[in-house]
Amino acid sequence: MTPIDDVVLNFDEGSLTLLNAILAIVMFSVAIDLTPRDFRALAKTPRPLVVGFLSQFLVLPVLTFLLVLALQPAPSIALGLILVAACPGGNISNFFTNRAGGNAALSVSMTALATVMAILLTPLNIALWGGLYAPTRAILQETAIDPVSVAITVGLMLVLPLILGVTLNTRRPDITARLRKPLQWLSMAIFILFVALALAGNWQYFLDYGVGISWYVILHNSLALAGGFLFATLAGLSPYNRRAVTIETGIQNSGLGLVLIFAFFHGLGGMAIIAAFWGIWHVISGFAVSGLMSRSEAAR
Repeated sequence: MTPIDDVVLNFDEGSLTLLNAILAIVMFSVAIDLTPRDFRALAKTPRPLVVGFLSQFLVLPVLTFLLVLALQPAPSIALGLILVAACPGGNISNFFTNRAGGNAALSVSMTALATVMAILLTPLNIALWGGLYAPTRAILQETAIDPVSVAITVGLMLVLPLILGVTLNTRRPDITARLRKPLQWLSMAIFILFVALALAGNWQYFLDYGVGISWYVILHNSLALAGGFLFATLAGLSPYNRRAVTIETGIQNSGLGLVLIFAFFHGLGGMAIIAAFWGIWHVISGFAVSGLMSRSEAAR
């Protein structure tokens, strides 16, 4: 069997373009829930938003780096974990936060803030934490990833749809009211379908390496959820806000991770399989965790 660091998944230019479009639609579906007023309200009580931001872009990358040091997986797997941790929160975190009885407005705002800041912080975290670990540093040196190109990719895929969605919701709330629910369900459905088709096109690789990689993803996702919960608890957030921070930290934009992997790392096997499994597993864990949270008392 081919070493996983030498595996390159099948993913053509058309598929990458389609994934870009899907993620833009998903981001737009989140943005039409927002208005400038939401951001002004959070500016008056910014503490939960700051805690969520730090949990996403500081706590999770640090925990991921410690996990890599402890387990020392194959370099491409290690860099896949680091890259996923460097991405902003996934858009479906808003759905799961609402289901959990958490602060959905905070969740949407955390997604929006993380999306904007990902232009700077995603390439920075990939370079920083990937560069600190010698095996992944070698991959980064061979790849010569350009932070500016990553920033442009993130901007076009996530920030532009965010701006367009907020603008439309501000100027034509009657239109966004009709679009909101159908677009959210449609965007989630087409993303799941896309991941399923990508899995089908590389099925043999997932059969060969899936079992060996899946436990890394499950452990990493569990660490992210636990880290978000503990950090929010130590920061003194209410259960209402803590649920949002926990879920936002544990639900990553693995779709963006896949785009970056195929655009800048040529579909490197370990990285791509990690991101693809994240895309599946965090939906499962999101339903499980939000279900458990919704059953507990004192939602606020």
